[in-house]
Amino acid sequence: MTIEREKIHIWDIPIDRVDRTQAMAIFDELIAKPGVSMIVTPNSEIIMNASKDEDLADLIREAELVIPDGIGLVYASKFLGKPLHERVTGIDFADAALARLAKEGRSAYFLGSKPDAGNGVSVAKLAGEKKMAEHPGLVVSGARDGYFKPEDEAAIVADINASGAELLLVALGSPKQEKFIRKHRDELVNVKAAIGVGGSLDVWAGTLKRAPEFYQKHGLEWLYRLIQEPSRYKRMAAIPLFMLKVVVTKGRKKNGN
Repeated sequence: MTIEREKIHIWDIPIDRVDRTQAMAIFDELIAKPGVSMIVTPNSEIIMNASKDEDLADLIREAELVIPDGIGLVYASKFLGKPLHERVTGIDFADAALARLAKEGRSAYFLGSKPDAGNGVSVAKLAGEKKMAEHPGLVVSGARDGYFKPEDEAAIVADINASGAELLLVALGSPKQEKFIRKHRDELVNVKAAIGVGGSLDVWAGTLKRAPEFYQKHGLEWLYRLIQEPSRYKRMAAIPLFMLKVVVTKGRKKNGN
């Protein structure tokens, strides 16, 4: 059975109007069908970038599932009169997807982040070990850090294929991670779904602390991340700029411009 869903559009960028339960039901459909389904989890920054990067915009339009990971998108949707059900964070969705795989003993591949988590083991490998311990039955059949050159990509794709993994999690930062998936999706043999997960591997490995529950509930994870990494301030500027652009866009539409 195909899950019926609706989309909202922010600057012609489609976002699925789903809650956590609906998103997981769609994931179940995607993981069961042939081919590689792309799952994208945009926040305000990614939507801002897509408004200037037509390649990224097209990629999001092509994705089989676009999850609203960003409180700015929720606020914007309400302001535009087409409210999203809720914010569905990419890290929570990815974790739920791994839990689903664990029930059937299926496998995932972790690609990205640093080559050394401080103990001689890559962040991806450590995150995989921790997730397998957390979700008995899950198989993380391969892990590779995100420090590679374009000429290494063919070998990485071969390794993913050899691993037999059905879910590919890519942590290269956006839009690099999404563009990697799109570039190689037709070369992946066993993968059923692929998703860009940003800093999730670092959180799972324990090399980056996730925001406390208060920040999560109030959509302030970006603020906590900024406190942890002040160098991200330029990227965080996308949030108020995004809201300003939403207001201006609505004003123009109202005036018929």
